[in-house]
Amino acid sequence: MSEILDPRNGAPEEQGFAEIVRLIDAGQSRALQAVNTALIDLYWQIGESISRRLATAEWGEGTVDRLAAFIALQIPGVRGFSRRNLFRMRQFYEAYRDNQIVSPLVTQLPWSHHLIILGQSKRPEEREFYLRMAVREHWSKRQLERQFKAALFEQAVLNPPKVSPAVAQIHPEALTIFRDSYTLEFLGLPPEHSEADLHRGLIARMKDFLLELGHDFCFAGSEYPLQVGGQDFALDLLFYHRGLNALVAIELKVGRFEPEYLGKLNFYLEALDRDVRKPHERPSIGVLLCASKDDEVVEYALSRSLSPALVAEYQTMLPDKQLLQAKLHEFYRLNASEGDEA
Repeated sequence: MSEILDPRNGAPEEQGFAEIVRLIDAGQSRALQAVNTALIDLYWQIGESISRRLATAEWGEGTVDRLAAFIALQIPGVRGFSRRNLFRMRQFYEAYRDNQIVSPLVTQLPWSHHLIILGQSKRPEEREFYLRMAVREHWSKRQLERQFKAALFEQAVLNPPKVSPAVAQIHPEALTIFRDSYTLEFLGLPPEHSEADLHRGLIARMKDFLLELGHDFCFAGSEYPLQVGGQDFALDLLFYHRGLNALVAIELKVGRFEPEYLGKLNFYLEALDRDVRKPHERPSIGVLLCASKDDEVVEYALSRSLSPALVAEYQTMLPDKQLLQAKLHEFYRLNASEGDEA
């Protein structure tokens, strides 16, 4: 889970305490994972057995009803083996049996997560997307449901992150970490709000913001002081990403993206790399988080930027998922047509 700390600091004693806590957490997690793995393996095997027998007409649809009644009779008090759940196990097995890359991941999620993914995904690629993301980000059930409401898959396909060439060269893995759009409905901001309102809201709800940013982000400072020459500057938000091993600077803008904003962000990145970055860390990354942006203007502005920077927008309410699904359907239709012509 994301942390509100700077992992590079801390007294030796506190670091020792933290190490013991990590060992306890890891041990408990392994025990829970072992139980979950056994349960998911069981459901997979039951789903495989039911699928095989129905496919060969050895069983009819009504047989599963009798199977559920038989289980209830033979193992009184057992739960989770109703007719509905047995068919879900069959669906679970059939959804992943042919994907040799994805199927090993299924034991890393609880059954409740699988039910959400199977029930709400409309395409195999959407199902795989949420499976991978839930495993990587360690989403809770509530967080997974929220990402479906936020149409994360639709936005990821339709709007990949807008980054400078330096990001792809220095931090190619960042393309799978950062997004083009972030949903901040949890702030409860009105349509008209100031940069101070946005900044205060993010600080007050930092845990939620870290969850939205993604796994491995650690909060390092607000209005982070930078001194260059005889002048003092303040960076809106500073984070550290453990996976990228790099500082992440975030500048907030409540209006539309303007090209001149990149100049200030690049200046902050230079100051961070010269005066704050530690020798073992990689070059810092900058994010301009704006209320809106023109993608063509963003592309022009980023194309000549020598700094690893990207431009994203934030939304103060959940998006219109039906509209995004319609756009995604058209996107796939056009891609299919182009493929047929080729």
